Amino acid sequence: MEAPENEVFRDSISTIDENGKRKWIFPKKPSGFFYEKRKLVSYFLLVFLFTAPFIKINGNQFLLFNILERRFNIFSFPFWPQDFYLFVVSMLIGVIFITLFTVGFGRIFCGWICPQTIFMEMVFRRIEYWIDGDRNKQMRIQRQKWDAEKIRKRLLKWFIFLVISFLIANVFLAYLIGGDQLLKYIIEGPFEHMGTLVPLLIFTAVFYFIFAWFREQVCIIACPYGRLQGVLLDNKSVVVAYDYKRGEAENGRKKFRKKEDREALGHGDCIDCVQCVNVCPTGIDIRNGTQLECVNCTACIDECDDIMEKINLPKGLIRFTSEDNIEKKKPFKLTARLKGYIAVLIILIGVLAGMLALRNDVEARILRLPGQLYEHKDNGIISNVYTFKLVNKTSKEINDLSFKLRGWEGTIHIVSTSETFIVEPQGIAEGTLFIELKQSDLSGDKNKLRIDVYSKGELIETTNVGFLGPRSYN
Repeated sequence: MEAPENEVFRDSISTIDENGKRKWIFPKKPSGFFYEKRKLVSYFLLVFLFTAPFIKINGNQFLLFNILERRFNIFSFPFWPQDFYLFVVSMLIGVIFITLFTVGFGRIFCGWICPQTIFMEMVFRRIEYWIDGDRNKQMRIQRQKWDAEKIRKRLLKWFIFLVISFLIANVFLAYLIGGDQLLKYIIEGPFEHMGTLVPLLIFTAVFYFIFAWFREQVCIIACPYGRLQGVLLDNKSVVVAYDYKRGEAENGRKKFRKKEDREALGHGDCIDCVQCVNVCPTGIDIRNGTQLECVNCTACIDECDDIMEKINLPKGLIRFTSEDNIEKKKPFKLTARLKGYIAVLIILIGVLAGMLALRNDVEARILRLPGQLYEHKDNGIISNVYTFKLVNKTSKEINDLSFKLRGWEGTIHIVSTSETFIVEPQGIAEGTLFIELKQSDLSGDKNKLRIDVYSKGELIETTNVGFLGPRSYN
């Protein structure tokens, strides 16, 4: 069954034409109240994005995602593989936070915070406006033959895009290997570190492809978050929406004519100027309702308000509102669903705070050496051999470390080192140790020992181990 004319938009996405080919989007340069606010937010986030890998608090990089060495810093808190449960809780908090805002305020994260949108709209498109001009000029250049003007503008734009993509790739690499490490590689020369230079060039090519060609397709095709809207949004969600009650009225839209009484003729306030479509970075018509392509960038709100002001009609024909507000004039309020998400979010934040408060600066793990039983020594001494690993999660050196048995008369001998040793900042110390106990003190073949780890005489960690002895026969 063929879709009605006003429902054709549901049959395909906005960037594909009727022949199934890519339809290039040439959005009009936005301006207005919300756009100015978006610029402030975007520039703040851009500064944060470019500086975060080089900011240190207590010696820890502010944000670090070193997958290869399994080291992560979240807001300067170091996370090790042993802290993976903390990392999981942090990610859950992030997911619930975004879900909460999506349920309440739609895809506002995409339009205002997502790095893809910020780079695309506030960096690359602004360069495009500077070089090629606004929407009509860009369309003219696109149709224009490859003359000197088009070649010059294209080469200049592509070169600048490539330079910015290279800078983004460097920052991305700093998040992976550390800001200090990146600066070291730059000083020593990139060709001295080919293992890093090749991935850097690959990242550059990927970013260039995304921002020079794939562009808004990332939000429409590649990003799964847009498809979650259909599950998360409801009639009470506040999104960028067209007030069809006011815009259509009884007899629908009509082009604007001076001194015409639109209300008497039964026409809505929408004058069908199509400026909301021309300014949309994903090429949709917001008047068709909420669509997966809409990233809540608010460009259509600014454009529509400007048109309404010029023809002396009230602003807000397109605005942040809910379906219930348009249809039933109901104000926004916290629903049971939103309250549930808020409760879960508060609980998870409390759990994470508690875990961080209880986490030790040093984590000790002592394990019996696989395949080894016990050894009889003189004077009724039983010996077990263990491997140990100490993880220093701080940015300070921990020294004068030693092991002591709690509640047992026995000795601990560390192999190939002194009885006290140090662990480098955010480093790992590994080794082998022997625990010796009198056989008369053992209660059977399996015994539980508690070992305390001291630094400069202060207890900093405790761990439990098993100790094997001869089986007793009564």
